Amino acid sequence: MKSQFFILAILITLGLNACKSDKAEETSAPPKTVAVPRFDRDSAFAFVEKQVSFGPRVPNSEAHKACREWLVSKFKAYGATVIEQSFEAKAYTGEVLKATNIIAQYNPDNSNRIVLAAHWDSRPMADSPINQERRNEAVLGADDGASGVGVLLELARQLQANPLDLGVDIVLFDAEDYGESKEEYANEEEQRLSVYSWGLGSQYWSRNLHAGNYRPRYGILLDMVGAKGARFPKESYSMRFAPEVVEKVWKLAQNMGYSNYFVEADGGGVTDDHFFVNTIAGIKMIDIINRPDQTETGFGAHWHTHNDDMRIIDPLTLRAVGQVMLAVVYREASDSI
Repeated sequence: MKSQFFILAILITLGLNACKSDKAEETSAPPKTVAVPRFDRDSAFAFVEKQVSFGPRVPNSEAHKACREWLVSKFKAYGATVIEQSFEAKAYTGEVLKATNIIAQYNPDNSNRIVLAAHWDSRPMADSPINQERRNEAVLGADDGASGVGVLLELARQLQANPLDLGVDIVLFDAEDYGESKEEYANEEEQRLSVYSWGLGSQYWSRNLHAGNYRPRYGILLDMVGAKGARFPKESYSMRFAPEVVEKVWKLAQNMGYSNYFVEADGGGVTDDHFFVNTIAGIKMIDIINRPDQTETGFGAHWHTHNDDMRIIDPLTLRAVGQVMLAVVYREASDSI
């Protein structure tokens, strides 16, 4: 793989207080630059493709087990300290899911940390309201799951090749997509239980953080970040719990030329892993999630259908999200955002 870089010049003023006098002179450090690695879109695409090649990554399946082993091996190969947080969770169907959150740590002893996340499982049924084909069969989840993981794997590869002074935790949540989906609920309690049937891995992680006194600055969740023409508005729970993180990420993305992806619009609220991280763990986490304008489901037409395969994945979208994530991480290491 080619090793290319571009330089983002970041001016960080270090004010040095001089003794005050009639002719006091101000001194400052020279401008500091940080090298942000170039995100390899083809590498990320290959990572998505590899996940899809296992088949649907539904908990308790052989494809799920094989993909977990591959993901763990890749993170270890990229120099991460890997924690496999295995747990059992009871799905809304009554089935007991054997699941594993995969945590890849970089600079684990550095107390200055951020967390980047995605879910690595896929939906066990194709139950989109606009889909009538093979509804009881599991979907491949190229976008819904694998795309975010593919971006984070490429980021991990870059973290190994280009070390930085920042703690980074990459968390792949399991059992996110095994939730109950109903058009109508009998009462508020039934609706509440339905909400908590989703994100089982992030709920478990939020109640059982992988490190004592774990307090990252903030987190960013990637979900459905690979489709052609993706549109990332400002998701409502993200704006409620971490508006300052949303604003700085969107501003950075727009300044980098990705305003066609990171749009100035209200995306509405999504019950996603970040919701549980915010409300249970008390860790600020935002969600970068594709929310096309004016669709029947609020998501892309491929969402929870068998069309969510490699045909929907666009390397340009992976590059846009991945390059912004690299810029966030490397700029955070220099305290410039």
